[in-house]
Amino acid sequence: MWSVGCIFAALVTNQAIFAGDSELQQLLHIFRLLGTPNEEMWPGVSTLKNWHEYPQSKPLSLSSPVPNLDEAGLDLLSKMLQYEPAKRISAKMAMEHP
Repeated sequence: MWSVGCIFAALVTNQAIFAGDSELQQLLHIFRLLGTPNEEMWPGVSTLKNWHEYPQSKPLSLSSPVPNLDEAGLDLLSKMLQYEPAKRISAKMAMEHP
């Protein structure tokens, strides 16, 4: 569903929501928008190699990079872009989302 969220945002804005040209750049774009994940968001994240080197960012509103979405669209996108896969909206629930 993460990929579907990225495609959804790209269809609305005509540009990639996380446009990085390397793995590190990609992660930094994600962290700047969604906030740097912590143990509550992503259990076990602090044990990843070099985790302490990533800048700590607070989450921003998705309405900045995706201004064309209404409240329901932003809610759906935020549910697709959850760090922990178990917390992401399912495809079935996404189809039923208002």
